[in-house]
Amino acid sequence: MEKKAISFIEAIKAGNLSAVRKIPKSDLHNHCLMGGRRSHMEKFVGRKIEPFRDKVLGIHGVNQWIGTVYRPVIQLPMAIEAAIEGAFLEAKSDGVTVLEMSLDCLVPRMFNFPVEKIVQTLRYYHQTIAPEIDFRPEIGISRVLPVRTVLSCLEPYLESGYFKGLDLYDDELAQPVGSFREIYHYAKSNGLKCKAHAGEFGDAASIRETIETLGLDAVQHGIHAVESEEVMKWLADHKIQLNISPVSNIALNLTSSYKTHPIRILFDHGVKVTVNTDDVILFNKGNSEQFIEMYKSGAFSANELDVIRKNGLD
Repeated sequence: MEKKAISFIEAIKAGNLSAVRKIPKSDLHNHCLMGGRRSHMEKFVGRKIEPFRDKVLGIHGVNQWIGTVYRPVIQLPMAIEAAIEGAFLEAKSDGVTVLEMSLDCLVPRMFNFPVEKIVQTLRYYHQTIAPEIDFRPEIGISRVLPVRTVLSCLEPYLESGYFKGLDLYDDELAQPVGSFREIYHYAKSNGLKCKAHAGEFGDAASIRETIETLGLDAVQHGIHAVESEEVMKWLADHKIQLNISPVSNIALNLTSSYKTHPIRILFDHGVKVTVNTDDVILFNKGNSEQFIEMYKSGAFSANELDVIRKNGLD
């Protein structure tokens, strides 16, 4: 007799990682070139890559690691292709069936890798590795860039007709969010899903401001909404989803553990939350591992985690 498939709730309670990995889940906060395991890129370059260890400098520590450790790797011939391959391999191995993954708008200029080649590469690895995934490619833009630079970079991405969303990230304090209003209006008029990193390092008020100013459909992180009952109620009432990455928040010293992570308070206040990887190459955990860690810490019951898992599949 064929053995009955184990449910997500049963797998979580048993701490059965291989079983959890087989169960459908989403990853809606994933930076493409950072979305695979470090071991995959080490195999590509034929040497060890220094792991990310910073817990103090936050986004500046991440940027330092990217600039000094990862950029020399990604500049190698065929490295972008290898990184994209690694991201799809990771998603498939972790049971991801809905994947929203961003690629920085500056990649064509920085690495002489035109948008046409980006689209070709994404399509190839999506269809070759994981055609069953509902893949929604996004354009990533850094908050430190001048608006005119971003607009000039966006055009070929939008002309391709391939990209489904827009995500704003990097230093939240680099410039006022209003600077990007024109860009988001442009993206919205072209039918893109609008997202932005907010409330990762910024305060609760900045989350609402960013949503209202840019007309966001979802927020990446948003964990500092817990500072304000009013903002949490507003998020719940307006059904704004927060795509959170607990492993990232712990690694960047924004919270001390899975047990103390703000996602618990947000969930209790009716805010729709999802669990996501952010940058697997930095933090070395997929979503299945995070679900198990949250259960083991006592932060959530297995049934509650199943609700969170299903949030991303809506």
